[in-house]
Amino acid sequence: MGQRRPQQPALPMLDTRPPAQCWRGAPRGVAASVWSHSAGCRLLGIRKRDVRHSCREVPRAPTLWSVSRGPPGTVHPGYWVQSRPLKTQELRDPVLSGAIATKMARFHGMEMPFTKEPHWLFGTMERYIKQIQDLPSTGSPEMNLLEMYSLKDEMGNLRKLLDAVPSPVVFCHNDIQEGNILLLSEPKNDDNLMLVDFEYSSYNYRGFDIGNHFCEWVYDYTHEGWPFYNARPTDYPTREQQLHFIRHYLAEVQKGDVLSEEEQKKLEEDLLIESNHYALASHFFWGLWSTLQASMSTIDFGYLEYAQSRFQFYFEQKGQLTSFHTSS
Repeated sequence: MGQRRPQQPALPMLDTRPPAQCWRGAPRGVAASVWSHSAGCRLLGIRKRDVRHSCREVPRAPTLWSVSRGPPGTVHPGYWVQSRPLKTQELRDPVLSGAIATKMARFHGMEMPFTKEPHWLFGTMERYIKQIQDLPSTGSPEMNLLEMYSLKDEMGNLRKLLDAVPSPVVFCHNDIQEGNILLLSEPKNDDNLMLVDFEYSSYNYRGFDIGNHFCEWVYDYTHEGWPFYNARPTDYPTREQQLHFIRHYLAEVQKGDVLSEEEQKKLEEDLLIESNHYALASHFFWGLWSTLQASMSTIDFGYLEYAQSRFQFYFEQKGQLTSFHTSS
């Protein structure tokens, strides 16, 4: 996570607060009033006290700001963004889905001043597996999960599977879920969405960002009872919903380039295949992350249950890939 950044000065609370919204593993009772600049800092009201911090401490966030918004080394002092996070069900709204695709494409087009080698995905997962293996208690629930699904061997299978699916390396957010997408109450230039929280941002395979977003259609983190999330696998976007997203994404990337109908269709089909293969990496990544969190976090969240859900969905989707792409 890196060192904590200095606390920002206290700012006055918004007069109008949107309803509370949580996301994967967030402290219960987190309010959605957000103090933010484009690098993703937040002021979160937690129950009866205010905690001023970045929701996920991001050492490189000032760099993101300086590269995209101002002179090198400068960070805007911050401002209130009157907004609310999206809800899981809103991800399937055609207008919002198209806007998210456009926003993602713009994010992917940014140039960042650090290594562009895509080591983050498998490098991080290898580290997670080692940390789980190094847990002090043998026979722990976390280790049992690792052994139950033969995750070390399966990661090798996943790597081979993805090696056969070309995916360009771009600057990825890596966590575009509803809690990290703000709907602004006062949009500028007809742009009413803002991405926040860049803890996991890195150069990575494009397919991971898109496939990961599709996976987030399934998980609702606002459930009030244990395990504090709901999983609805049937809410995974259909082929047509995915193509709607992909067409908006490509329209932004292509910037008006004219392709033949055959060329355009091939681009769409290739990205459909790419995204659904890398959705497997999303399940695997967050499954490992949640397994590790179960041994570390004090947050009231069903981390082991969530990890098992992601691994089950991983194997289910892996088995369905061929039939999915031949369906209409």
